[in-house]
Amino acid sequence: MERTACAFYERGLSALATAKVPHLVGGGYAFTHYTGIHRPKKDLDVYVRERDLQRALEVLESVAERTELTFPHWLGKAFDGDHLIDVIHNSGNGLAPVDDVWFAFAPEETILDQRVLLTPMEEMIFSKAFVMERERCDATDVLHLLRAAVTLDWPRLIDRFGQHHRVLYAHLVLFGYVYPSERHLIPSEVLERLQARMSEEPSHCEARVCKGTLLSREQFLVDVTQWGFEDARLSADVHMTREQIAQWTRAISQEKTSDERIEFDNSAGSAG
Repeated sequence: MERTACAFYERGLSALATAKVPHLVGGGYAFTHYTGIHRPKKDLDVYVRERDLQRALEVLESVAERTELTFPHWLGKAFDGDHLIDVIHNSGNGLAPVDDVWFAFAPEETILDQRVLLTPMEEMIFSKAFVMERERCDATDVLHLLRAAVTLDWPRLIDRFGQHHRVLYAHLVLFGYVYPSERHLIPSEVLERLQARMSEEPSHCEARVCKGTLLSREQFLVDVTQWGFEDARLSADVHMTREQIAQWTRAISQEKTSDERIEFDNSAGSAG
């Protein structure tokens, strides 16, 4: 990683600590800590409660070139040249707001020569379990976290998923397929508890709701825009409004245009 990136991240973490803004470090740094898997760090992910988001961005203004509230329902950003600090208070699908429990179970670790709190493994698994976009799927991250876990607070993890327990069950089944020799890492009582929950569910649901939008903001748009399904992101346990969903949807084409421009620039540079 470039020294300038590390220096920016260090300044950001130091500024937040000095200003006493409660925060956690997640993303690639936490993932490497838990799994031992090293991969390029393209940014620094900082997690805060929603009530601390604006204060965090104000503090980061003192060490960054600029900040912005990119998507109010989950994400702000601090920029320094090509380097970036993401300030996160929820997940993109609005299902995983950072709450007091994240901080209560956060382990302490040294990152970038500073003592910080990391996002707990349970919350990392929960938020990553729903990322199944066509261009990005975090299922492999979930499986690597499960394999690396020495201990997991299974009751708390199950409670985190709540009514979305089928998503957790799907990942656990996939884990047993990917790691046949490691199936013992998933307690049998956990699978039994999840199976029992599913058996208690009605075989038919009257409401025509599509929960696919909680897994991919793009791939299930046809279901809610053309096929008459209700968007699960408007459910009571999801923290998104119609306006926020519309903004999050519009960003798909904007991001694709940006990616295409970068790809074109790289191709032109190679050709030159």
